[in-house]
Amino acid sequence: MFGKKKISDQAVIEALRAVQDPDLHKDIVSLGFIKDLKIDGAQVSFKVELTTPACPVKDRMKAECEAKVRAIPGVEAVAVEMSASTRGAASLMGQGSALPGVKNIIAVASGKGGVGKSTTAINLALALQETGAAVGLLDADVYGPSMAMMFGIKAMPQVNEEGRIVPLEGHGVKVLSMGFIADDNKPVIWRGPMVHKLLQQFLRDADWGELDYLVIDLPPGTGDAQLSISQIVPITGAVIVTTPQDISLLDAKKGLLTFTQLKVPVLGIVENMSYFICPNCSHRHEIFRHGGGRRVAEQLGLPFLGEVPIDPDVVIGGDQGKPIVVRNPDSPATRAYRDLAGQVAARLSVLNSTEGGFQQPIMPGPIQWR
Repeated sequence: MFGKKKISDQAVIEALRAVQDPDLHKDIVSLGFIKDLKIDGAQVSFKVELTTPACPVKDRMKAECEAKVRAIPGVEAVAVEMSASTRGAASLMGQGSALPGVKNIIAVASGKGGVGKSTTAINLALALQETGAAVGLLDADVYGPSMAMMFGIKAMPQVNEEGRIVPLEGHGVKVLSMGFIADDNKPVIWRGPMVHKLLQQFLRDADWGELDYLVIDLPPGTGDAQLSISQIVPITGAVIVTTPQDISLLDAKKGLLTFTQLKVPVLGIVENMSYFICPNCSHRHEIFRHGGGRRVAEQLGLPFLGEVPIDPDVVIGGDQGKPIVVRNPDSPATRAYRDLAGQVAARLSVLNSTEGGFQQPIMPGPIQWR
């Protein structure tokens, strides 16, 4: 009796060449995703190392890998381990980088206030973090900081032995905000140069450590903070938040033009407050109209990143320091934020694979933290 035909490494590799990354449009073998291939008789095991833990199709890719290898004659068992090594922007990874441990910087912006930009920023950060990514969040809205309340943090950041600011942590996300150091009862009345100095301290003079993503919650509009941050660090990509109303869409276009002038890639547009699902009848109500975000994305040739519904839990969670992703993990709004995180992570992976980032800007001198 003849023994079973031995399964070769080459047979497994050739089978896996049929599995494509839908965003990078190449097979996972050519992309170098296959690691630690082992064959023990009729059993095959290997690791698939993706470019982000927030890959929206990793479960589908795992199932496809298993099916392709199981179809090889003689294979009786397949064990696939999915892992990730987040790909960083070339402009952040070079020598002399202002943030050497940060792989990607995501700016969340809006052309006007009141569209839910900060809510989007914090829930995007939390949705990325729950996939296993290391995430930080910088509240760059110096005049109207909200992250202290939204994270439920009342402490003040400390300075380590190296003289660097140590970010606080909320729900697994590192965070810095003017709200940690300002008096809640006093307005911040600062000119542009003072805003620049503070943002520089929160970026260059802070110990962010190793991060896959640093989300920056920008103030509304197009002012000093946007310009200062683009001068201090290279932003990998921007997400523009809008609501369905025409006036919000008009301001979203202005925000896009700002990033275009600053040579920052816009990852896409997300429509917040898109619709409301009645908890009693489950009927969908489009309170502020609907579809404007998708239309403006199509007009501007940008990706549409999705719709986030109105949910009272979003407001309650933000006020109580438990954002909706933490407060209600199964809500439609949470699912929308998870989808947004997957879209953003995928587009950053593509951008970092093809564009190579932008040139590192000249950094201003250090500012002493007081």
